[in-house]
Amino acid sequence: MSVLFPLFILMVLAAAAMLAALILVRNVLYVCPPNEVLVFSGATPRTTSDGMKIGYRIVKGGRTLRIPLLETVDSMDLSNMIIELKVKGAYSKGGIPLTVQGIANIKVPGEEPLIHNTIERFLGKSRAEIMEVARETLEGNLRGVLSSLTPEQVNTDKEAFANRLTEEAEHDLSNLGLVLDTLKIQNVTDDVGYLDSIGRMRSAEVRRNAQIAEAQAKAQTAEQKWRNTMEAELGKLNAQIQVANADNARRVMDAQTKRGAVIAEQQAEVQALIAQTQAEIQMQDARIEQVKLQLEADVIQPAEAQRLQAEQLAKADASKIVEQGRATATVLKNLALTYRGSGTAGRDVLLMQKLVPTMKQVLESMNDVRIDKLTVLNQGSGGGGNLASQLVATNEQIKAATGIDVPQLVKDRFAAPGTPPPPPARPR
Repeated sequence: MSVLFPLFILMVLAAAAMLAALILVRNVLYVCPPNEVLVFSGATPRTTSDGMKIGYRIVKGGRTLRIPLLETVDSMDLSNMIIELKVKGAYSKGGIPLTVQGIANIKVPGEEPLIHNTIERFLGKSRAEIMEVARETLEGNLRGVLSSLTPEQVNTDKEAFANRLTEEAEHDLSNLGLVLDTLKIQNVTDDVGYLDSIGRMRSAEVRRNAQIAEAQAKAQTAEQKWRNTMEAELGKLNAQIQVANADNARRVMDAQTKRGAVIAEQQAEVQALIAQTQAEIQMQDARIEQVKLQLEADVIQPAEAQRLQAEQLAKADASKIVEQGRATATVLKNLALTYRGSGTAGRDVLLMQKLVPTMKQVLESMNDVRIDKLTVLNQGSGGGGNLASQLVATNEQIKAATGIDVPQLVKDRFAAPGTPPPPPARPR
């Protein structure tokens, strides 16, 4: 008994110690869920990144220990807060009162530095109080935005109206330490029936626009119909024009082909004429060559032969004349020498030479006289022999000078008929 009692006391003390430890841990250990923020006030003051001095620390989504007797703990809910907005009699631009209904989603920020504004303004306040502040702020912003818009703008484009209201409200809520997630305008009405009249006007405009659209559609249909008809007619005309152009092109091509054919035919004729002319020219050239050869054979060569013959004959005659001239010159020279040396006998011989032509005429007048014999009589015993010798010498000189034999000439002249003439004397 004495042994069990101390053991029991130790177990009770141990249990009490454990219970005290659990109670202590329960009081100083705090676990923060993800949708809450724990604010431990009483810590050593510190300076934030933006230069702000604070005497608290923030825990979001975790656990930490509180310093007993030095720190106090407050929590702030980070979950979404839905605020219904309803503004009645808010004057829009133009003095028309409007009733606007909307809904907004706001929350407490969980990040620095906005959470510092939230802690300063809403630490220790309930969720309903935070929502009331946010509602009043949003209603004030809503009235401010409505005063700058016409009812038509508010009613026509609610999304643009909500975006503008969001821009205005975000600045004020940020200063309060709240975040505006969404803002939607649900309904816009008025008590004076302005929007209804706008709706009726809009309906009238819609009906008018519909009628206009219908009339325009009919006009467009008619216009399209006539346009189609016009295009069809234009297509026909274009087809006819193309056919006419093709026909014209064909005619032009035919004309060009015929022109080419005519030109080719004319060129062929011209070429034929040229060829014929060239052939005739060649033929004429051949004829000319033939005539030349014929003339060469018939005229030129015989003429050349005659010329050569005439030249030879002329040369022969010239040689004969030259020889005769030389002989005559020699005879005359000898005759002159003889004449000089003979004295009066030479004169008589010369006289006899002059008498020869006269003797021919005398003899011609004496055709009927026949001389059988010519005898020269001696004049005397002293001179007859000299006369005969002189006559003979004179006859020889005449014969040598002129080639005429005077006795033979007289004999021939007075010879009996039928007597053959003697052969001609050969010149010496």
